[in-house]
Amino acid sequence: MEHALSLFVRSIFADNMIFAFFLGMCSYLAVSKNVKTSLGLGVAVTFVLLITLPVNYLLETKVLSKGALAWLDESFATLDLSYLSFILFIAVIAAIVQLVEMVVEKFSPSLYASLGIFLPLIAVNCAIMGGALFMQQRVGLPASDPKALTSMLDVVAYALGSGIGWLLAIVGLAAIREKMQYSNVPAPLRGLGITFIIVGLMAMAFLCFSGLDI
Repeated sequence: MEHALSLFVRSIFADNMIFAFFLGMCSYLAVSKNVKTSLGLGVAVTFVLLITLPVNYLLETKVLSKGALAWLDESFATLDLSYLSFILFIAVIAAIVQLVEMVVEKFSPSLYASLGIFLPLIAVNCAIMGGALFMQQRVGLPASDPKALTSMLDVVAYALGSGIGWLLAIVGLAAIREKMQYSNVPAPLRGLGITFIIVGLMAMAFLCFSGLDI
């Protein structure tokens, strides 16, 4: 439990998908113009991570990795299907994103209209695929490693923390950009120019958490 809590806190701050790895920047920059829309997309990304990472973890440990199919028969003990991981991970992500898109369209048409093309594009969001690939990488780490994923609880904690970290990042940027509308920004920096500067400063601020022994 303590290890899962450590993974949860670390994935929000020290290993933040945006500020540590710069994953999912396209939708992060495009949708972060107001807090309401950013919150909706952040919740959607968190939900997709929370569903897809445990499913992909089961695929990795029970089907894809070398010897994972030994539970079926001893003849499969040497079978290695890891070369299929990319296509299967993407298929799981695309299916969950399609479900999220239908739910949002059904219950919040205004949010669906605000998100536009970026809602279905969650399927190719680097943060989602990055989470799945980081999960695959961390499953093979020794249990003593603080980043190791050794159980389903660890994976759920990592997925939830990664989603919340991404949500905090996009909502924080959206809040700043809303305030910037009332600021006297120099003409050459208006738009994406000042946004890139803000993102860089936020990333530097989050670097403070990387030195913590969580």
